[in-house]
Amino acid sequence: MDHRARTLGELKQTEWGNPARHRRTVKQEMRHNLICMLEEGHEPFAGIVGFEDTVLPSLINAVLSQHNFVLLGLRGQAKSRILRALVGLLDEEMPILTGSEINDNPFHPISKYGRQLVEAQGDDTPIDWVLREQRYVEKLATPDVTIADIIGDVDPIKAARGGHLLSDELTIHYGLLPRGNRGIFAINELPDLAGKIQVGLFNILEEGDIQIKGYPIRLPLDVVMVFTANPEDYTARGKIITPLKDRLGSEIMTHYPTTLELGMKITRQEAWTDRDGRQLEIPQFILELIERVAFEARADKRVDRRSGVSQRLPISLVEAVLSNAERRCIVNKEKRVVPRVTDVHASLPAITGKLELEYEGELQGAEKISMDIVKRATGATFDNHVGSIDCTEIVTWFDEGGALKISRGERSDVCLKGLSVIPGLFTVVEAAGLAPKKDPSAMVAASELVLEGLVAKKQISSIEEIGYARAIPDRPPSFGSGGGTPNLFT
Repeated sequence: MDHRARTLGELKQTEWGNPARHRRTVKQEMRHNLICMLEEGHEPFAGIVGFEDTVLPSLINAVLSQHNFVLLGLRGQAKSRILRALVGLLDEEMPILTGSEINDNPFHPISKYGRQLVEAQGDDTPIDWVLREQRYVEKLATPDVTIADIIGDVDPIKAARGGHLLSDELTIHYGLLPRGNRGIFAINELPDLAGKIQVGLFNILEEGDIQIKGYPIRLPLDVVMVFTANPEDYTARGKIITPLKDRLGSEIMTHYPTTLELGMKITRQEAWTDRDGRQLEIPQFILELIERVAFEARADKRVDRRSGVSQRLPISLVEAVLSNAERRCIVNKEKRVVPRVTDVHASLPAITGKLELEYEGELQGAEKISMDIVKRATGATFDNHVGSIDCTEIVTWFDEGGALKISRGERSDVCLKGLSVIPGLFTVVEAAGLAPKKDPSAMVAASELVLEGLVAKKQISSIEEIGYARAIPDRPPSFGSGGGTPNLFT
């Protein structure tokens, strides 16, 4: 591309002077660039994980078919991210007429301003360049969005300053859709858009004309229109009107991660884990436990499945867990941040706000349900890493009266000293390959997984006032009896 082209005459001497180039629509442009990427073996939607065999093939087909389309799925399924990734299919730069509000093509202007400019100045018409990122226009649909916001309105100030009649096209203040001309126009949560606005959209899709204050304007916009929506039975807020849905070429269904591994990969990619250079190590079983929280929540009957459980839940939970571990390390002046299972328990606020509950769930409360979900996730993680290893020695020690309470905010070396009194605990950790013996922080995190897993399996109990104790204590634990003298940290 010749970046020195600053007038229409200069532009005609570049590759843009070829009619095959300057007459190409946005859909043709995206199709051409996508084909080039596929032929060269490039990934057109890099960074979007978990949709390789489902959503992305349908998305690629929609672009190749030159369709307008809608992404249909529950919240937190990367719908907006997918739409924004479409920008990568546009050319790096594009010429427009200088001063045009709607990105007029220098060779084929559609606005009255553009036509008059080219007619008056000919080959001396000034040209500007816009980057691909500037060709993406996104709007969140809300019930208060108006036709003026999307399409435009008459601007009396323009009329007064220019001496135009109000019916003159030059008095129009263009809305978001015309400003997205020769680019991508995206609307999130389409069903929230009022029906009359949706009518305006499909009229542009089908006919290319608009009306502003009763004044008809023929405006053949060159735009790719893409939308996102939740399933129509999610709420009673609204739905996509049938004529608009009929004019959308493809309806692509999104979904949550189908496997734990994919979910963990997405969460690790999206979560903020760079903590000012402080050394950070997240045990794999902690990441697994956090991801299982989301999977367990999606399967819980007390959680509204029509609403869904966003992938933002494990992402936020990872960040909150790290922050709790980070705070402990700062207070205790430790150098390494290694999260523990108890950090997950301390991060319930990252869970409760992301659960839409059914009636039964409302009665029990979000905090109670979140605690149950974390316990089940811990039990499943325990089964995956420790399930086949004999933990009888640990359980017996508690059954014989052993008890241990360790403060959640205690240093790793102090915690490790307290945990060392439980017979067989470190042996189980070593057999499961959860942590190296020479790493106190990792050993504490792994030991907590074993103990919390046994709690989830109801083989021992965890009581706030006492700490870890026998499964169903029929009397206060007798410290100093049974399997040894436990340390009590308060």
